[in-house]
Amino acid sequence: MDGMIKVLGWDDLMMMKKMLRDVSKQERVIVIREYDEEKDKLNVQEMERKCEVGPTNGETSLYTDDLGDPISRIRHSPTFLMLVAEMEMDNDQKEIVGLIRGCIKTVTCGKKLTRNGKNGNGNDIITSNIQGNKFVPVYTKLAYILGLRVSSSHRRMGIGLKLVTRLENWFAENGAEYSYMATEKDNEASVKLFTERCGYSKFRVPSVLVQPVFAHRIRISKRIQIFRLPTSEAEKLYRARFSTTEFFPRDIDSILNNTLNQGTYLAVPHGTFPSSSWPGTDKFLCNPPESWSILSIWNTKEVFMLEVRGASRTRRALAKTTRIMDRALPWLGIPSVPQLFRPFGSHFLYGLGGEGPASVNLMKGLCGFAHNLAKESGCGVVATEVSSCDPLRLGIPNWKRLSLEEDLWCIKRLGEDYSDGSIGDWTKSPPGISIFVDPRQV
Repeated sequence: MDGMIKVLGWDDLMMMKKMLRDVSKQERVIVIREYDEEKDKLNVQEMERKCEVGPTNGETSLYTDDLGDPISRIRHSPTFLMLVAEMEMDNDQKEIVGLIRGCIKTVTCGKKLTRNGKNGNGNDIITSNIQGNKFVPVYTKLAYILGLRVSSSHRRMGIGLKLVTRLENWFAENGAEYSYMATEKDNEASVKLFTERCGYSKFRVPSVLVQPVFAHRIRISKRIQIFRLPTSEAEKLYRARFSTTEFFPRDIDSILNNTLNQGTYLAVPHGTFPSSSWPGTDKFLCNPPESWSILSIWNTKEVFMLEVRGASRTRRALAKTTRIMDRALPWLGIPSVPQLFRPFGSHFLYGLGGEGPASVNLMKGLCGFAHNLAKESGCGVVATEVSSCDPLRLGIPNWKRLSLEEDLWCIKRLGEDYSDGSIGDWTKSPPGISIFVDPRQV
């Protein structure tokens, strides 16, 4: 015989069937289009229910519930868009197999010297440095990508790349100069897609710090005095002391006036001010105390809920035991594990800052105060995100098991046809001590 005749086995037939199915998928038409809330809402929710988010350890996974509003995480941004990838099926039906969200905002990307201490519209009055020079923020139009999802049965078909490319085109059309995204450092698929195929570069590695909300209230030291600032006063202070911080949103007033904002709180050593009432931002800025700390609280519970799935019965039982003991013996202050195995809400702390030798302890007191507010609201955790080198990080209570030591931010310059301005190419700039995390994109 000139050749051999191979008899195909069951495994060979299954392999050929899979290859034909994969080829058939690739030949199907995929349409990238804008999300239509009226006809896409249920299909998008169903697809997202099947996708994991957040850190996983092989046993447990974190799932999110958008509370019936797929664009809730970008809805409060100045400009936003959601795209879906739709595939034609064999029965002439169409299926949503991917989605992506994006928004555009104006943020600080650097600072420059000025003579009068004001920017172009006179809002940001910056304090002088040691030499008496004054700095004002340099702003840029920045796009943010979040919520990229591709159905598990339709991955490795280039759908994610098509969604990113289409969204970037929209960013550029609307004047965005840079685009960035955040992902887990260990999420190899996401990092590879953006850095190797989409042209992004690794930029910043902030830390996500998460503290569970216990069944008991946290005691706040009587040596600390905490003020709730009126919104206008909070805006004035943020613009005066933080507008040159990287990623500071130019529309900070929109954030502070949003219904999801739960207030801005400032802590000083007890007795710093003779009166128990806030003296006013103008007086504070003219003669600031030696030490102070500040933060604001965002109610993400009204935007989405989270749930830990896949935990063993043993872990669930141990967590329940800690809660029972915490309620029975509240004076012991036993750190209890909240009910994370069913949908739970959270509060996000943003705008963290401060100065002085006691600022870390003051921040710890503010975080305890925020914990107690979250407890009253029925939240499961309190979270924040700060630069990994921010000295105030030492005053932020957190559980390592729930936190993310390094959250990777990647950035891309969208065009070369605009001026480098006074800071040059932002993607090549060194990191600062702090960053300002916009709560609208959590």
